[in-house]
Amino acid sequence: MSLFEVSAESSEVVVRSATTPSTYVRLFDRVRVDEYETTFTVEAAADGLRARLDAVNVSLWDRSGDLTGFLEGLAKDFRGWEGERSWVTNQLVLTATFHSGGHVRLGWGLRFGSLAEDSWECSVTTTLEAGEHMSRLASGVRSFLPRG
Repeated sequence: MSLFEVSAESSEVVVRSATTPSTYVRLFDRVRVDEYETTFTVEAAADGLRARLDAVNVSLWDRSGDLTGFLEGLAKDFRGWEGERSWVTNQLVLTATFHSGGHVRLGWGLRFGSLAEDSWECSVTTTLEAGEHMSRLASGVRSFLPRG
């Protein structure tokens, strides 16, 4: 079981926690809507939890910016940073904090629905090594979510 996986065809990205490999986040079923917009499925799992969003939409016009750019920024700062950094869409929230020993905790928040009576949220945390693992994740997401 690998810590980080990208398929040969870049059709999915799986991020497993270094501390608990049964905890993972999987991006797959990518559909390129047009040159500016991509939709994909996100699945998150941890002990006793499995959540799935079937239509996460990312766009060149997202106010939060490019997910790949966010991850590349984290990889470049492999020596660490203070506080929490975040990337947000309507359905997916990714937070990053740097911890001792050169580790980055990624909090993956999935949100479904906008009405209180039919909505849900869950969060899964994966821990990766700063630097190489973050660079590989950014590269994998770049292949998974190509622009242009």
